[in-house]
Amino acid sequence: MLLQFYKYQGTGNDFVILDNREGNIQLSKEQVALLCDRHFGIGADGLMLLNKHERYDFEMVYYNADGAPGTMCGNGGRCLTKFAFDKGIHANTYHFTASDGEHEAIIDDNGWVHLKMIDVHEISKLNEATVLNTGSPHYIKQVSGLSNYDVFFEGKKIRYNKTYNKVGINVNFVEWNDNELFVRTYERGVEDETLSCGTGVTAAAIAYAYANNLNNQQSISVETLGGNLTVSFNVTANEFTEVYLKGPAVLVYSGSVEI
Repeated sequence: MLLQFYKYQGTGNDFVILDNREGNIQLSKEQVALLCDRHFGIGADGLMLLNKHERYDFEMVYYNADGAPGTMCGNGGRCLTKFAFDKGIHANTYHFTASDGEHEAIIDDNGWVHLKMIDVHEISKLNEATVLNTGSPHYIKQVSGLSNYDVFFEGKKIRYNKTYNKVGINVNFVEWNDNELFVRTYERGVEDETLSCGTGVTAAAIAYAYANNLNNQQSISVETLGGNLTVSFNVTANEFTEVYLKGPAVLVYSGSVEI
């Protein structure tokens, strides 16, 4: 089977995207993993299908790099919105469905995609970390010296401990500097550090607001290894609504592959 593919990245978080609006692409776990393999395939942190949907502009179907179906991916959602635009699906506000429900997105005049994330009503505070779900589960730990921190070793240790081993969790290490954050993430499914994680960045910004008792409308700048993102939201009594992840989404290249 010959597949036409498109490679997109959002702050270094990269994805193989396939246009499946005809509904004729069926991939096994092994095939997805091969396409995402950086040595024997195209190479990506995940793979997405752009599917047709009768009630939405499109449906987002996401697979982790290991080939397993994934939960929501924030940078992926932004890249898929840009892909939809590039394929001729034009809207002032995009409405699409993903594994965690409905989403909205807009593309601003600078080409940044603003993706509306799910509301967050439940936050768990542990001794050294904050745990919450922003479409995918996240563990947030504040550290110092993050530039030199062993994210792979420390993240893997938490992701595979007895609490999270079965289902897995994404592990984010955060350094605070006023209303600006630096975030590095160990992602389950990739089982490595990625250059950026959209749901992780969102979770880190919300955890920061929660820890500092912020209220009203907030906009927080977040630095990742792959670039800068912005997270905005309304917060009242630790209820987070109108949550938006904002950043670039860029076509890297396209091609065809036999699988």
